[in-house]
Amino acid sequence: MTDVFALMGISVVLCAGLLAWLTAWRICSPQALWCKLLTLLCFALLWIPLGTAQIPVVAYVRGFTADLSITLIALAMGSIGHRALGWRATPKHEQAAVMAAVAGAALFLYPLALGWGDLDAYGPGWGSWGMLLILLVLCLVSWAKGLLVLPALVSLALMAWSFGWMESGNLWDYLLDPWLSTFALGYVVKIVFIKCSHAAVGRFR
Repeated sequence: MTDVFALMGISVVLCAGLLAWLTAWRICSPQALWCKLLTLLCFALLWIPLGTAQIPVVAYVRGFTADLSITLIALAMGSIGHRALGWRATPKHEQAAVMAAVAGAALFLYPLALGWGDLDAYGPGWGSWGMLLILLVLCLVSWAKGLLVLPALVSLALMAWSFGWMESGNLWDYLLDPWLSTFALGYVVKIVFIKCSHAAVGRFR
């Protein structure tokens, strides 16, 4: 079942990416029927078995991407729901909070995991009470500030981790992955650049 869940997650993320690309380039408008059909076709094609082993296309993709985090899968499902089903879009400040949290966690985890320090940042993900307490505080602070998406994503990742939905038993792998981290870092850099540009323009006026 963990393999099926991983493949389903990759399929959802790829379809969300396709739908986002189509709407960003105005190739189709959100909620257009043919755009929905194209997304469904993409999902179906990813499950076509290939080769003598009859392995679906998405399994080959998994060999390149590895398993994706619960956070990324949930965000992809929300993106599809917004663009294809008309769900309410996530507010910009909620998006920024999620991306900032992911970027901060990635900057803490990955350099240390690559050996750029003596601290074992990946270890607490096996079930450290300290990490769970930090996540609880993060959720409470976010909730107090009126942010709902970030606590919901953390809660979903914790629930999936407790039930063992993924092959990994480390909580970090449920919370973030390299693909989501890269996107989040790019998002944060873009926001900072835009704000700095606006501040610079304001000074010269």
